Parts: sequence; structure tokens; C-alpha cells
Amino acid sequence: PSPKDSIIKLRETLEMLEKREAFLQAKCNKEVMEAKKLLQQKNKRAAMMCLKRKKTYESQIDKISGARMTIETQVNAIEGASVTMDALSAMRTGAQAMRQLHRGMTSEQVDDTMEDIREQMDLANELNEAISQPLGGEIIDEDELEAELDALEQENVDEQLLGLEAARLPTKLPSAPVTTPASKAGAVSEEDELAALEASMAI
Repeated sequence: PSPKDSIIKLRETLEMLEKREAFLQAKCNKEVMEAKKLLQQKNKRAAMMCLKRKKTYESQIDKISGARMTIETQVNAIEGASVTMDALSAMRTGAQAMRQLHRGMTSEQVDDTMEDIREQMDLANELNEAISQPLGGEIIDEDELEAELDALEQENVDEQLLGLEAARLPTKLPSAPVTTPASKAGAVSEEDELAALEASMAI
């Protein structure tokens, strides 16, 4: 039988023995009760027979307990061995799978493959660097670009400052009042009067 079938059979036997032990224990208890009753009736001889039967039942219970212990030990051993065999079978399957995966592969081949990968990565980096260079071989000076960027930034700051100063000054100065000098006004009046006088004399 398989380990599983053996375990099932042993557990069935344990169950049967447990029932038998419980039955005998009940008979022991019954004999004790009967012995007490007979002692109250002063029938010591009959009480002694009850105790003898109780001893016989107890002897059978001890044997059943020993058998149960042995069967339980067997069940535990079979279950442990079954678990061990399952684990070994799984590990054996894993080993076979790894062997199949590694078939035809050596450590030297792995090293060669990794070396090829590194060479291809280096080549790819060199190609990317070559592609990123400007056409005509012109090399851009990063420091020069930084200086030009700083100059543009300073120019923006200066323009902002000039804009703020222009905003503070008035956009149009008030015009100065135009006044005619009194002496000039007086001179014009005298010339008019002189012209009028000459006209009247000519008449």
C-alpha cells in the first residue's frame, strides 16, 4: 500500500482502539460502583469479585494504550517520511530542470558572453558620442557659452533698472507761463497813438 493508504488504515485502527478503551473504562467504573454497593450490603466476597474483574479490564486498557502509542508513532514516522520524500522529489525535479537549462553551457561561455556584452556597450557609447558631436568638427566652448549667458542676464537686469528709473520721472514738464513785458506793451501803445496823431494832422 501507498504511504497515504497506510496512514488511513492506521488512523482507522486508532479510532477503533479508542472506542474499545472507552468501553472498557466504562465497565471498570461500573465494577467499582457495584463493589461499593455490595460492601454496603456486607457482601465482601462479591465485592472482591467486582474488583478482580476491574483489574482485568484495566489490564486490557493498558495493552490498548500501548498499542495506540505504537500506532501513533508509526503514523508520525510515515507522515514525516512522506514529507521528506515529497521534498526530495521536488528538489530532484528542480535539479533536473537546472541541469537541462545548463546543458551545453560552461563558465567560459558565460564569461565570453559577458565580455561581448561589455564590448557592445562600449561601442554603443562611442557611437552615441560621435553622433552628438557638431558637424564640421566644431567644438563648442562651454565656458564661452556660460559667459555669454551671464552677459545676457546682466543686460536684462540693467534694462529692468532703467525701466524703473524712467517710471519714477514725470512724463511731461509743466509749461512756463508766457508773459508780455510791460515796457513792450507800453511801447506798442505809444506807437499806435503816434500813428493816429500823424493821420489827424494830415487831414
